[in-house]
Amino acid sequence: MKAAGICPILVTAMDEPSVMIPVRLSRIVIRDKSDHQWIFLTEQEGVRGFPIVIGPSEASEIRRVVTDKQALRPLTHQLALNSIAALGGEVTGVDIVSLRDNTFYARMLLSRDGETVEVDARPSDAVALGLRAGCPIRVAEEVLEEARSDTATDPLPEEDEGDAGEDS
Repeated sequence: MKAAGICPILVTAMDEPSVMIPVRLSRIVIRDKSDHQWIFLTEQEGVRGFPIVIGPSEASEIRRVVTDKQALRPLTHQLALNSIAALGGEVTGVDIVSLRDNTFYARMLLSRDGETVEVDARPSDAVALGLRAGCPIRVAEEVLEEARSDTATDPLPEEDEGDAGEDS
């Protein structure tokens, strides 16, 4: 029986990245008066990096993970991770696989009983879950090359008074 609203990921040859580069969260910028927050991912063995605009709830979850804060009750990302674990699975990786029309696409890698399943995800949710799970985050080489902004100037907006810009 198929559950309503569950869509399988469709993987085509065009969707398959050539090389995956390990990245780390290098910065999070949270603006209290904005719907747009930013995370900055940087390759682990280099200097290339790029920002991703994310929503306030994902930014708050990432900040909780980075600062090791827990909510009194499970919030959405904690609930998702707990549900995966309750079903005998684990989040084993996050891959940011493409950039189309200024939108990043990601896959969460879930494993259970030695089998890995790729699930289509927004990068913001995938990174939040991946950080909470402590799993590797990778980006396709071609995405990193297209999105990279590791020039001499910081591509993220300057912090205004009242902003909660955080470096991780």
